[in-house]
Amino acid sequence: MSILHIDSIIKSFGEKDILKDIYLRSETGKVSGILGRNGSGKSTLFQIIFGTLKGNTQYIKFNNTILQNQYDRKNRVAYLPQSSFLPKNVKIKNLVSLFCSEDNIDQVSNLRLIQPFLNDTAKTLSGGELRVLEAILIIYSKAEFILLDEPFHSLSPKIVTELKIIIKQQTESKGFIISDHQYHDVLAISDDIFLLSDGHLKLIKDLDELKRFNYLPKNI
Repeated sequence: MSILHIDSIIKSFGEKDILKDIYLRSETGKVSGILGRNGSGKSTLFQIIFGTLKGNTQYIKFNNTILQNQYDRKNRVAYLPQSSFLPKNVKIKNLVSLFCSEDNIDQVSNLRLIQPFLNDTAKTLSGGELRVLEAILIIYSKAEFILLDEPFHSLSPKIVTELKIIIKQQTESKGFIISDHQYHDVLAISDDIFLLSDGHLKLIKDLDELKRFNYLPKNI
């Protein structure tokens, strides 16, 4: 089992405190779900964990290795951002070879969600097709810890169901931290649920707590 230890993360923009001493432990074999309203700092937290943004303070460790820069995260932490990141003119089959390890290239290429698009390029895909492609490439990447920021955005319920199955299958060897506004889908696959609110990350036990913290309406 590998462990991603995330501690002492503080981030402010000007006088606004976004993250206040965040602690989170992720381990292979588990999915941690993070819920929160728009602007609560979820994407900021993911970017700090991934290393593309610096916190005011931060302590991130992979097993016994402290992750200090982007290179330290290579093959350890992978991140699906909300914005598209794939090169537009490269064929999908070449992207599969680029992102995925050699032992799962064939498996990814044969996925029903990917196979029809192998000879296409990213610029020819619809928004939903591009989103599921990017999610799968990150999920099957060489990294042991996968950060997914809004992976279900613009996807049909059927595709979301298939993607959730893939995530749970890959949890056998990877650890996931996932955030999405489709909270019921996050709840369905997560072992632990956290709410990011007022800069603090709170461990959530049940739906009643989400109502108490005003994330969900009282009448649900």
